[in-house]
Amino acid sequence: MSEKRCYYEVLGVRRDASDDEIKKAYRQAALKFHPDRNPNDPTAAEKFKEATEAFSVLSDQTKRARYDQFGFAGVEGGGGFDFTNAGDIFSHFEDLFSEFFGGAVGFGGRGRRAGGPRRGADLRMQQQLTLKEAVLGCKREVSVRAPVNCDDCQGSGAAPGTSRKPCSMCRGTGQVSTSRGFVMFTQTCRACSGEGTTVEQPCAKCGGAGQVEKTRKVVVSFPAGIDAGQRLRVPGQGLPGSQGGPPGDLYVDVEIEPDERFERDGVDLYTRTTVSFTDAALGTTVTIPMLDDTEEAVELPPGSQPGDVITLRGKGVPRLDGRGRGSLHVQVQVNVPRKLSARAKSLLTELESELRAEAENKRANAG
Repeated sequence: MSEKRCYYEVLGVRRDASDDEIKKAYRQAALKFHPDRNPNDPTAAEKFKEATEAFSVLSDQTKRARYDQFGFAGVEGGGGFDFTNAGDIFSHFEDLFSEFFGGAVGFGGRGRRAGGPRRGADLRMQQQLTLKEAVLGCKREVSVRAPVNCDDCQGSGAAPGTSRKPCSMCRGTGQVSTSRGFVMFTQTCRACSGEGTTVEQPCAKCGGAGQVEKTRKVVVSFPAGIDAGQRLRVPGQGLPGSQGGPPGDLYVDVEIEPDERFERDGVDLYTRTTVSFTDAALGTTVTIPMLDDTEEAVELPPGSQPGDVITLRGKGVPRLDGRGRGSLHVQVQVNVPRKLSARAKSLLTELESELRAEAENKRANAG
């Protein structure tokens, strides 16, 4: 596979899938794409490895959290297992397959009940950071205006001291079925809008909705090294669930403001320093003010030319996966004076004569 797919997409599960759902999806994919069962399909082995890599991340709570926040960058270098063949994979996940073959497999199962608590929807927002904040990491308090559970009824919609009652029309299922000949039609119950319960005495504060509009503050931690275009997931800070269900998540898309001194390319930083003609010719040490308010000494060798780049490894942006930092690249610019005194002109003319004589002597000696 030339381009990685989202791990959740590979296993065919939702982002809020439980551990059991992820484990079940992997078992199905592993059995489906095992090379021994697909001898005539050259892509089966690759799909098998892809599913295993996805499971190795999503089954590990720490790796999954980093992947949810930073994508592939968060698990780079440690995302998958280094198996050399299919036998190694089956050996490592033997317990999964023993569960699959040893336990009873049920069919039909129970359908999802329409009513009852439901998870809230996710929220998405953008946050702009300075380059300094992105490189060093920071915490930001962001304002989120969205519905929240009503304090008086705790999100039920029923007046304090009362509770929701099962819908008399659908008997709490949230759906009503009617038959027309031999065909059965099922539709959402109109009396409870599919909730399965109704409110006889609505809460005075929220009018029975269970939620009220409110502005709240959420503290978001941006890790050192985060880049523009990346997304952070803040669990439980999305819209509240209905009837006491869990809230959704807040997703924060990161934007980076341009910086006057530095440009960023991945984990590398680029800047410029201007020196005099004399310093460029003789060599010098320049000081670069860094984003963390420290200073970095950069040695310019004698004969430095305009456009030369000095690279300092390990002085760039921290990697999100913790594997060190990028490099700092300093481009040399030479300041050529626009106006010269008579004395300066005379000295430069003398220098030019000296340099020409030196060059001629070298050519003569070389011949």
